[in-house]
Amino acid sequence: MSMVKVTYSLDDATVRRIRRTAERIGKPQSHVVREAVADYATRTDRLSEAERLRMLGVLDRWRSEPAPRSRERVESELREIRVSRRESSLRRLADDDPS
Repeated sequence: MSMVKVTYSLDDATVRRIRRTAERIGKPQSHVVREAVADYATRTDRLSEAERLRMLGVLDRWRSEPAPRSRERVESELREIRVSRRESSLRRLADDDPS
């Protein structure tokens, strides 16, 4: 892992906590800070309750809207795509055949 030296200003209580934790677990202070930042990033990457509710509302509205295409039309399009892909694969196999 590549390391970059940085300088931050921290309050005395935070520095004491970092030092105490590093001493207790027998790891460098930089390790304690890296672990703390990783843990914090994991927790803050989650959606807030307001964001989660907003997104669920969007999904509920989306589900209640009528489908823009009929089921039959969607299935027909999927069949066309599958046939096209199959034909494309067969052409590639034929092109790769040295005989």
